[in-house]
Amino acid sequence: MATSDGPGPRRRRSPVPAGEAGTAGPVLRYLGSTRNIVGCALALAGLLAHFLGLAGTLWPVVVAGLYGVGALLSPPDRVRLAVSHAEIEAGPLREDLDALLRRVRDSRRFPDDVVARVTALSEVIGGVLERAEVLAASPDHLHVVSQTIRDYLPVSLEAYANLPRAYAIARRGDRERSAHEELLAQLDLLEAGMRQVAQAVHRGDEQALRDQGHFLRDRFGRSALDL
Repeated sequence: MATSDGPGPRRRRSPVPAGEAGTAGPVLRYLGSTRNIVGCALALAGLLAHFLGLAGTLWPVVVAGLYGVGALLSPPDRVRLAVSHAEIEAGPLREDLDALLRRVRDSRRFPDDVVARVTALSEVIGGVLERAEVLAASPDHLHVVSQTIRDYLPVSLEAYANLPRAYAIARRGDRERSAHEELLAQLDLLEAGMRQVAQAVHRGDEQALRDQGHFLRDRFGRSALDL
């Protein structure tokens, strides 16, 4: 008996009715809106009053009324259409940070401990970039993060990468640290600074962000790695 090796006929999916497709979006938006959430909270309070015997026989009316009061008196959700400078800048900064991290990982000039410090630092900075709107509260905030990605960190790494490996790990008579130790110390300092920026961002502490920005610019503004 002959058999067919090919796939069987495909069933066509029935198209979604235009009415359903058109109403799904607004319905879902309303379900997640402040009006619906507050209305549901008051309605639940009405149900609780019913279970406690406080709503009487008209409890369905009480529940519906409480929902309506909550939905009507709640402020509407804010609509935000404008794209801020911080959001526009955060995307390219994220791309630059990822590109820098890839170059460090692909290069043979950086030992494992340096790669690990740069990776940890990039994770902290990435978390800060996710709060672009908070960074936009002051011009200093985004500038410091931008300078860390595009100036302080890459200049320090370039200065180290251009040194002979034997020279980089050797201690010098007139200095306590080798170039390798100096780079690790500065990476730790940058990470600590960015962690403070991240904490200030999550707290919404504008003054802390400004103070940390001044500190990082004073520390790294001239030359990122003084070798």
